[in-house]
Amino acid sequence: MDRARYLLPHATDDAMSADGRRRRGQDSRARIVQSMLDLVRESHVSPSAELVAERAEVGLRTVFRHFKDLESLYREMSGVIESELMALADTPFKGSSWRERVLELVERRGWAYERIAPFKRASDVHRHQSTALDSHNAKLVAGAREILRRELPAALARERDLFEAIDLLLSFDAWRRLRQDQDLSPEATTEVLQVMIAALLDRAPSP
Repeated sequence: MDRARYLLPHATDDAMSADGRRRRGQDSRARIVQSMLDLVRESHVSPSAELVAERAEVGLRTVFRHFKDLESLYREMSGVIESELMALADTPFKGSSWRERVLELVERRGWAYERIAPFKRASDVHRHQSTALDSHNAKLVAGAREILRRELPAALARERDLFEAIDLLLSFDAWRRLRQDQDLSPEATTEVLQVMIAALLDRAPSP
């Protein structure tokens, strides 16, 4: 009994020390991830580990203790993209008809694309050399296609050329081209894409 009474404070101290180290580790990890996201948001497409460490106010060793390589950090960044798009997918549509909902997809995706654009560009730069990023991109593309397939009448969804054309117009690549290369505003980009999709639907066979 006496021996247990003497040993217990030491065990408690050890547990508190371990808990403190765990909290500090979690705090460092969170700061590293946030620093990476902030740098990418500031248009650093490929921030170095040194730059991330400096922004997070941690040592370079700490960065690599939490993330064995920069690809691990990019996977965290991909999680940000996915969470934005998943939140959007769960938002109820305003349109009552299938046509209104398909055209509404332009607005919904435009909103998301504006938010994730810096992260998407950074991810695309590294995707060719990262299996994880490539797989994540394929998952997002498949999810977006499934949403379009769900909103189109089944007969139109089976029209290959129509489906692929609308899917292209709803893609990040189409949005980026109009916004960046053609220097259109988000509002003008939305209008152009909706006009094009509406024209395709007008020419489609009756569902």
